[in-house]
Amino acid sequence: MGNTSSSTVDDLQAVEIHHWYKKFMTECPSGQLTLHEFKQFFGLRGLSGEANSYIEQMFRTFDMNKDGYIDFMEYVAALSLVLRGKIEQKLRWYFKLYDVDGNGCIDRHELLNIIKAVRAINGCDHDTTAEEFTNRVFDKIDVNGDGELSLEEFVEGARKDEEFMDVMMKSLDLTHIMTMINNRRHSV
Repeated sequence: MGNTSSSTVDDLQAVEIHHWYKKFMTECPSGQLTLHEFKQFFGLRGLSGEANSYIEQMFRTFDMNKDGYIDFMEYVAALSLVLRGKIEQKLRWYFKLYDVDGNGCIDRHELLNIIKAVRAINGCDHDTTAEEFTNRVFDKIDVNGDGELSLEEFVEGARKDEEFMDVMMKSLDLTHIMTMINNRRHSV
């Protein structure tokens, strides 16, 4: 009995991956997504400067072999992580995404820009400003008070702070993007 449920999951994943592949190849016949195509793929136009640089950073993080393109395997790896990854894996990936200068720490400025970008992309109203939110996060999770978040502080902080975790998850919540892609394909 136990085996059938796991094979059903595998079948489901195979169907889903086939579905993603068809979409990927429809949008990107060359099989390699450039940054420009990546933005088009997700329908991201007319973004603010912050949102734009966030999307570029996201592209660079998805482009695992750093060849300037996202191929189908990188695309599936990214989607699998986003849709199915364990919290720990996701948080490590977010850390990499937010650490724009790659120095192994996230400073206040990096986090502030991410929060602004996420808000610009998701477009909802908030009780606090991005600055207030960033300061609150730092006050709570910058344990050693050095003005930077290490990977450990980031992961621990997100686990302990529900609101921060919520923002993290929304920052890469591709479900609305996936819905958009699905809807767009149907309407063509």
